[in-house]
Amino acid sequence: MSVLITGAAGFIGSATARALLARGDSVLGIDNLNSYYDPSLKQARLDGLSRDFGDRFHFERLDFSDAEALGKLSRKSEFDRIVHLGAQAGVRYSLENPAAYFQSNLVGHGNMIELARQRRSSHFVYASSSSVYGSNKSLPFRVEDRVDHPLSLYAASKKANELVSESYANIHGLPSTGLRFFTVYGPWGRPDMAMWIFLKALMEDRELPVFNGGDMRRDFTYIDDIVAGVLAALDRPPPADAEEPHRLYNLGNDRPESVNALVTAIEAACGRKAERIDKPMPLGDVPKTWADISASCRELGYAPTTKLDEGIRRFVAWYRDYAKT
Repeated sequence: MSVLITGAAGFIGSATARALLARGDSVLGIDNLNSYYDPSLKQARLDGLSRDFGDRFHFERLDFSDAEALGKLSRKSEFDRIVHLGAQAGVRYSLENPAAYFQSNLVGHGNMIELARQRRSSHFVYASSSSVYGSNKSLPFRVEDRVDHPLSLYAASKKANELVSESYANIHGLPSTGLRFFTVYGPWGRPDMAMWIFLKALMEDRELPVFNGGDMRRDFTYIDDIVAGVLAALDRPPPADAEEPHRLYNLGNDRPESVNALVTAIEAACGRKAERIDKPMPLGDVPKTWADISASCRELGYAPTTKLDEGIRRFVAWYRDYAKT
């Protein structure tokens, strides 16, 4: 099987590409390698894929919000299924640069699903986010819950992606699956996320900025568990003639932990004690996330196994090697 992956230089995208290649599939990866965070980390992920899998991995530097460039790529490339993981990430950054979210998450997503329609792709899998649950108070978060009150532009853009995808699936019979990811972490993760920020500060003997006294809780989900869920979803497309050829799933750990517990786990893995500095809750953040994964387990065979302490140990070991500390 040949698969097109957007955001192939990203955290989840590169890990998904690696898993597909490892099982024998071919991957065409695209990414614009923007400077939202250090492009050298993105390039290192790509270099690893090229080194380990040779010409079964092909990469094109391309912005999928550029419809003309995307069309040229499509005309010269062979692929069937699409895993659309590329997006402008970050809840807080959406307050600083909203235009990036309109361009990448709205225009870009529209281009990708239109490409899937034109190619008559047998399955269009795309990344959504736990952020769509916004101010919902009922826990754990269920895909059946209404998600009408996003707290950030990032969350709103992801909800818009779900609506567009559902309409395309119904109008054109395009089998589509949206995956709501919950706080993904692990080796090769993103430097803008709390785990990386905390670890880097601790290793450099700086104060750790902890929001809301560390009383926020997140359903931290290890990258290998997430990737297993992505592949399980990709391999199980809804039938094109189904009454509802669009599906949504939560991919989380079903085990929310406090930020304080996260810091404690990082301290234990490093053998150091952190100096914490309290910060107020940022605009757009939510106090708690928790994924109801019952449908994912039942229909996809999804079964996350990595506990936070073990995932943190693996992340710290990777970081020390990557940063040479």
